[in-house]
Amino acid sequence: MWRLAGRVPRRRSQADPAPPDPAVAQSLAAQLTATARARLGRSLALLHVAGGGCHGCALELAMLRSTIYDLERLSLRFVSSPRHADVLLCTGPLTRNLREALERTWAATPDPKWVVALGDCAADGGVFSGSYAVEGGVAAAVPVDLVIRGCPPTPADILAGLSALLAANGPSSLAPAPSDGEAASTPGGAS
Repeated sequence: MWRLAGRVPRRRSQADPAPPDPAVAQSLAAQLTATARARLGRSLALLHVAGGGCHGCALELAMLRSTIYDLERLSLRFVSSPRHADVLLCTGPLTRNLREALERTWAATPDPKWVVALGDCAADGGVFSGSYAVEGGVAAAVPVDLVIRGCPPTPADILAGLSALLAANGPSSLAPAPSDGEAASTPGGAS
C-alpha cells in the first residue's frame, strides 16, 4: 500500500496562494531601506514580540528572512534586545501573562520607537477575543503606531506598512529641536 501512495501525483490545492513576485518584494524592501536611512540615518532594527496567538504572523515574519525578501541583505535586521530596537512588531493577542512583559519591553526601547500591531489578533484580539486569558489587542497595554490587518498579513503587506510608518514619521518628528543659540537656516540662504 505504501508503494502505491508514493505513485499518487500530488496536486497543488486551489487555496494555496501564488508565490510572491520577487521584483515587488525587492522594490518594497529597497524603498523601506531608503526611507529608514533617510529618517534614522541607519538601518531599521525590528524586535518581534510574540503574543498568545497561533503564530501565523510569526511565520510570515520568518518569510521576510527568506531568499525572496532577504531583509538582512537590505540592512533591515531583527534584533533580540529591546535596547537595540526601533520597531516592536507585536503578534498575537494581548494575554494577561504578556501584559507586563510587553510594557517592560516598550519601556526599555529607546526613542524614537514605534509599535506595530501585526495581524488581526494583535489589533483587537482576533479569534481569541472573549477568552478568559485575552485582554484584547496590544493597544490596551502600549500605544500602537500602526496596525497591519490580516490573518496573517503577507510579507509584502508588512513591508508596505513599515514603509508607510517611516514615511509618516518624517525627519521633523525625529530631529532634535534647535537650541536658543542656533539660528534656523532658511532655504536658498536668505535670512
